[in-house]
Amino acid sequence: MKLSLKLLALMSLSLPFYAHGGGDPDFVKYPERYEQIFTQYGMANRANQTQLAKFYANEIAVESYKKGEEAAPGSIVIMEIYEPKKDAKGDIITGEGGLFVINKLAGVAVMEKRNDWDSAFQPANRAGDWGFAVYNPDGTPKSNDLNCVQCHIPLQQQDHLFTYKTLVDFVSSH
Repeated sequence: MKLSLKLLALMSLSLPFYAHGGGDPDFVKYPERYEQIFTQYGMANRANQTQLAKFYANEIAVESYKKGEEAAPGSIVIMEIYEPKKDAKGDIITGEGGLFVINKLAGVAVMEKRNDWDSAFQPANRAGDWGFAVYNPDGTPKSNDLNCVQCHIPLQQQDHLFTYKTLVDFVSSH
């Protein structure tokens, strides 16, 4: 009995870290209808070579980058994460341009830039002024073990975006 109580206590201590590993949905909200009002600026196989991603930016981000500036506060960038189709052997099916063929939407990663974050949202959980959250396709917070900040922090010269060049090239050509 004592062992099961200790195990339960240990598990409850680790739960908050796991639930927020993919960002901070308490602060970075899921933007409803983003796919209808944001601009899709790119699509690519992810570096992990197991997923395909579509990228979207809101008007604030698009206009900031058109001016040659960093994203202004209020900018939101979305990455839809897709599971690719696989053949009978379990190999990923590649389509036009070498992009993986989409099977289904697996998650939605949200980056939001603000300069007025609630003081409860610790700077250590952000990359510059960018906050992160990962959601299920239905918009509910997704529990996962990603640490978005850790990978985005080194990208300071790219406004903390992996797709910075893609977005800048897109807005300069439109």
